Amino acid sequence: MKETFHIRREVFAGRLLDAAEFTHAHWFFGNLYELLVKVPHRVAASEQSRELPRSPFGAGSPGRYYAPVAPINLPAAVGALVAGWNRPRTRASLIVAAASSATGAAATVYVLRFLNPKLFFGPRPLSEEERKPLLKQWYRIHAVRLVASAVALAALHHARTIRLSNR
Repeated sequence: MKETFHIRREVFAGRLLDAAEFTHAHWFFGNLYELLVKVPHRVAASEQSRELPRSPFGAGSPGRYYAPVAPINLPAAVGALVAGWNRPRTRASLIVAAASSATGAAATVYVLRFLNPKLFFGPRPLSEEERKPLLKQWYRIHAVRLVASAVALAALHHARTIRLSNR
């Protein structure tokens, strides 16, 4: 009985680690793409039209790509930490991953709540003078999100490597 519980816990911990690593890879590469192609500059300057509504899920908005996976990031990282707590060799990596994920989530909430509505979802694009300081702030906070997602992904990958080497 105890052996069965241990096996099930290990399988569950492995699946949570899989989910956390996948969602954080999705998050990191999505953030990197937004930075490299300057998605905020493009979306913030676009006029509203029938083909391109100024909405969180309109054409060109990354919200459509993040919405299915983003809510799983932090819970998966915390779940992987809890489920893997009994493995001292992976514990530090899982703590770093969960803390980085929480940091990135907090930065994302700030961006979504305070910057994106002003920059992207008004009835008209802001003037260059109005847009410039908001975009500067957006990219600064986005850098935190990018680093947090990269650190979380690296820590999750490290935990997986340790876990697989112990089999």
